[in-house]
Amino acid sequence: MRKAFVRLLTSTALALSSAVGIGGGSAVADPWSPAATDIVGVGGHSSAALLNRLSQDYNAFLAGNGDTTSPRLYSWDAVGSSPIVPKSGAAAIARPTGAESGLRALMNTTSATVDFARVERRPLAYAGDNPGSNFVALAKDAVSWAAKGTGHAPASLTTAQLKGIYECSIVNWRQIDPALPDARIKPLLPTSDSATRRFFMTAIGSGTEVMAGACVTVSPQVEDQGVGAEFDDDDALVPYSVGHYIGQVYKGHGSATDSPGPLTVRSVNGIAPVDTSAGTISGAFVATAFGKVMSNAVRRSDWDATDAHAAALKGIFGIQGWICASGAGAIADYGFLPLPKYACGSVTHL
Repeated sequence: MRKAFVRLLTSTALALSSAVGIGGGSAVADPWSPAATDIVGVGGHSSAALLNRLSQDYNAFLAGNGDTTSPRLYSWDAVGSSPIVPKSGAAAIARPTGAESGLRALMNTTSATVDFARVERRPLAYAGDNPGSNFVALAKDAVSWAAKGTGHAPASLTTAQLKGIYECSIVNWRQIDPALPDARIKPLLPTSDSATRRFFMTAIGSGTEVMAGACVTVSPQVEDQGVGAEFDDDDALVPYSVGHYIGQVYKGHGSATDSPGPLTVRSVNGIAPVDTSAGTISGAFVATAFGKVMSNAVRRSDWDATDAHAAALKGIFGIQGWICASGAGAIADYGFLPLPKYACGSVTHL
């Protein structure tokens, strides 16, 4: 189901029962379609809740200033019924279920349908990315691995050990440490649509994406969750967004369907991913190869234009835009690290 936020049409809020109220929560029904001129996104799961919150806050900011004409900001979740009609007058599309299908939806449509994609990574030189998209920096995250808190996995694995596990050359915990249980390791991955998967497999390959071996199971669950039965296994492990985990566990944004369940995030090379005293991503961990910049992708032609649509995109996502000026509190509240002023809103591309 899409999480949507009330579009305030005047300075007096118009409350609808199908919308999310201030403070977050799940919508009970899809609202009316965003206007054709609104800024609408699709894509990855890790930043979906954050974009919903930023949408809510941005729209409230406009309304609070009596602005009834500027485009509003909306974001469709990665899970829910399909197809969707992203905005008024658009053709129906299959709901993008992750960063990669979100990016494809962006590049295969126009601003009449989708304006940005939550890609949660940097551009990559592979077939899914092309020079026609700009990646606009949003926040800092990191990806680690998670396992059942009471299971057989150790507190830390090395980069080489993780690579061996996902290539299936390491298949038993005793290959890690003879003191560990004699049990077969069960590595899991999100689907190929996941930015968390692609980033993690590249990080454990020291810059080259590791191809999963035959022992790896692709989970039918969306990324960054542990609510499926396959995760309640003493020998399972799976990549996990550290920021999303912190948002779920430390910031109170988890739910029955968006939760780590029995999983806890673990260390890599002895470096803990979570600063438990501060309830934030560890500075030492985010400085490793497992730290990443989350982005929203836009069409370069849209961004470089001189029209009102380009102004709206830059006014929301750009270096001098609303998110970089006013979104740091929401970014931190959802478990991610705000970027420095010079980095937030910066653009990279192939």
